[in-house]
Amino acid sequence: MQYTKNNPLRVVTLCSGYDSQCLALNRLREAYPDFDYTLVAWSEWDPESNVPTDRQPAVIAHKALFPQWADRNLGDMTKIDWSKVDDFDLLFYSTPCTDFSNAGKQAGGEEGSGTRSSILWWTRYAILEKKPKYLIMENVKALVSGKFITLFRKWLDEMYYLALPLIVMTFCSLGGMTRYVRAAMIEALSMDCIRTARAKGCKESVVIN
Repeated sequence: MQYTKNNPLRVVTLCSGYDSQCLALNRLREAYPDFDYTLVAWSEWDPESNVPTDRQPAVIAHKALFPQWADRNLGDMTKIDWSKVDDFDLLFYSTPCTDFSNAGKQAGGEEGSGTRSSILWWTRYAILEKKPKYLIMENVKALVSGKFITLFRKWLDEMYYLALPLIVMTFCSLGGMTRYVRAAMIEALSMDCIRTARAKGCKESVVIN
């Protein structure tokens, strides 16, 4: 499938933050001028915040970076009616990493546990309803550590059964998806907070997680 200005890649991001995924796609577009994408919708909100969604820092940052899509925040992903969302090709999804990260609470993300990271399981409703062609999950590497590997495998099993009628990732597009992830990682590693942590002598495992 060719994604061009006349046929852009349709993207949705969940737990979007300021959307480093879209920053990576912008870099890809710079490198390949024929490529284009559009952000169909994004979901960012902090359930523990005392301020309205539009005034939360991550939402403000997202709107500053991508003002053309400022009105497409779906907010609380546990309340999204996916039947009312336009179709899309690529789903970037994540969870707050605090319950997986070595530097966080490590409370886990079991379905129904009520942890921030357990919101992962709400992703299934987007996949079932919209059947995107591609899925990319982003999280800290501790998710595939010994402590959480059983949970991760349970999620992979979930994806297996959800993906039987879908094409989750085809070999012909694997290289492109890998470039998206690599570009997003490079973008994150260049952030001021990462450089500051390294300058203060934090261990690399702490910095990356």
